[in-house]
Amino acid sequence: MQPDELSQFLKQRAEQLGFTLCGICPSATPAGTDRLDQWLAAGYAGHMGYISERRTAYDHPRHVLEGVRSLIMLAMPYANAEPKPITTGQGRVSRYAWGEMDYHNLIRDRLHQLADSLREKIPKADTRGVVDTAPLLEREFAQLAGLGWAGKNTLLLSKRAGSYFFLAALLTDQVLEYDEPFTADHCGSCTACLDACPTDAFPQPYVLDATRCISYLTIELQKPIPAELRPGMGDWLFGCDVCQQVCPWNRDVPLSKEPAFAPLLEMNPLSLAELFELDEAEFRRRFRHTPLWRAHRRGLLRNAATVLGNHGDSSALPALATGLADVEPLVRGACAWALGELQLPQAIALLQNTRETEADEAVRQEIEAAIERASR
Repeated sequence: MQPDELSQFLKQRAEQLGFTLCGICPSATPAGTDRLDQWLAAGYAGHMGYISERRTAYDHPRHVLEGVRSLIMLAMPYANAEPKPITTGQGRVSRYAWGEMDYHNLIRDRLHQLADSLREKIPKADTRGVVDTAPLLEREFAQLAGLGWAGKNTLLLSKRAGSYFFLAALLTDQVLEYDEPFTADHCGSCTACLDACPTDAFPQPYVLDATRCISYLTIELQKPIPAELRPGMGDWLFGCDVCQQVCPWNRDVPLSKEPAFAPLLEMNPLSLAELFELDEAEFRRRFRHTPLWRAHRRGLLRNAATVLGNHGDSSALPALATGLADVEPLVRGACAWALGELQLPQAIALLQNTRETEADEAVRQEIEAAIERASR
């Protein structure tokens, strides 16, 4: 097949597989490597050391697939329902994580199918599918393939699809017909995403300080959440959609028709108290195949305690008392902070009693600070 015929065939097949956006670009050094260096130097990656450890691999897609000539850039939408109102004792989960399975597994399967379709036409074609786990600047290549532009919130934006979609790529050693790069910026003077961020995670437009981003704090960070950022987390248990919710380009975008992304009833939103009753085995059974597994049990319970503390409702006392006796210091420390936020005599008494037996120094410091704050 000629490159133009093969490219058209692949785009049609990608649409059949649920990818609503598809563009093709040549393999090249991406334009964003200098910005990546500046971002890393500023410390905005936080504890995501895997980025700096693989920094040189981002210089060219050949470090992902040797001999690569073309990148088929793809977008699959995931938003298929609106967030339900939240009540005391519940936490919000980012819309991409509402479904019954981890999106990585679903999209990898679709990429395998697309690669198989390519090899039906070119049996010797070499391919590799990527879903945000390889050292590849997907956003830059998506722009190069004509899918959209980088918004001020650093997400790829599309006039047709907004930003509620997953990016993926299929790399191949075949020469294809390439789309025109997307060079326009349709954000204009709008700063809705920057203004709405609860933790001021954007030091300037088009730059994200991940160490202040709620998604980083609730998913990537495996340590205590900095005390000054806890109130800004609000109701967010896992991830955050604020900068997308306020984006004008996400108004009236088509909803996903993928059944695997349909929200489970208990995810939109999620009840928090019951999480403190889950041991490691029960947590695995419930969340092993969902995106929430990435936060681990200790991380998700830390987040749940923080949200309950932000709610400041007395009904959270039993759950937080359970968490204060958890096997994980990370959970105990977060529950100590949250108990201090309740401003209840019973909570203060519980903290005082626990202080005498707590062996972890960091948790003891959280308890002391909570008692002082609550007493004051």
